[in-house]
Amino acid sequence: MSSPTYPADLFPQMDRGRLRLKPLSERRNKVRFPADAVDPASAARPLPPAGTAVLAETAQRIRDARAAGKPVMCAFGAHTIKNGLGPVLIRLIQEGWITHLATNGAGIIHDWELAYQGQTSEDVRSNVRVGEFGTWDDTGRFINLALLAGAWKGLGYGQSVGAFIAEEGTDLPSAQELASEVRRLVDTDPARAAAAADLLDAVKRLALPPGRLRVPHPFARYSAQAAAWSARVAFTGHPMIGHDIIYEHPLNSGSAVGRTALTDFLVFAEGVSRLDGGVYLSVGSAVMSPMIFEKSLSMARNLALQEGRTIDRHFMLVVDLAESAWDWQKDGEPPVTDPAYYLRYCKTFSRMGGTMRYLQADNRDFFLSILKLLSSR
Repeated sequence: MSSPTYPADLFPQMDRGRLRLKPLSERRNKVRFPADAVDPASAARPLPPAGTAVLAETAQRIRDARAAGKPVMCAFGAHTIKNGLGPVLIRLIQEGWITHLATNGAGIIHDWELAYQGQTSEDVRSNVRVGEFGTWDDTGRFINLALLAGAWKGLGYGQSVGAFIAEEGTDLPSAQELASEVRRLVDTDPARAAAAADLLDAVKRLALPPGRLRVPHPFARYSAQAAAWSARVAFTGHPMIGHDIIYEHPLNSGSAVGRTALTDFLVFAEGVSRLDGGVYLSVGSAVMSPMIFEKSLSMARNLALQEGRTIDRHFMLVVDLAESAWDWQKDGEPPVTDPAYYLRYCKTFSRMGGTMRYLQADNRDFFLSILKLLSSR
């Protein structure tokens, strides 16, 4: 049966190949390292008494979880990286407190740009006005290449970019090798054949020579992704197509994004499946973290119940700047007529069983405070 054909102009698409891209070095940035990097030894601003109590409880939960060999997972929004907290996350990895980091597509990009050039965060208002927001060749070219190569190697989204930073590039097969692999695997392993075909398309379009593609990252020491990859600590990326500037680049491959993001979602879900007695930190993520957590926990409980197990002893801390006047511990879920109902991160986690706490705090104050408490013992 042949595939149906439709008129090419049935739903016209933009041609990204017509975009005028610029070198990343020409972009003005608002965040510059090392000046804006947060020193892990820095002092955090004091929190109110209620916040201090929640921090102390969280630190003890983390200590107990790690002593019992249970996971401590931390999902965060992109501002954690933009606010210069990469070095603090790295310290938490190095000291063994965090076993899994997760962020969205923007967090992946900011971490990569800081590793690559020591700067990130463009002026969105000004650059959209002149059609230059996100149209930076280096970011689109290298992150998309990292994802294409990573998908072919079977890596996830965060793994692909973390390895690309830590190893300062990647190894590429020849076009002939990839074409041969597509033919050899198309019947027995069509998914791997498709990943090889995607990378083949990029290799041909860019006329990339086989062998080592070296891309220096002179600021890699600030990269949480690179540190996680080097320590073999999971760092998963959870993007949404069209949300990030890499989709503006003609090298972007939706299938490579899909393969690597799905791999990372399943890595994340596997981590959640071991969370009984563990800790989950959700910091500054209004949508990504609660959405992937609830699906992962549902799948994990599905499997656990088949095995006669439960997942009920997990501790969840939600951290955000927004004030939450509703008492989620005492009063349960608010009615739909109450604005608190629409605080997605609180509502979702309050439904997940276990123990949930909410902390109103700047992410810099939270990460510095929790690191100090954990390192003091």
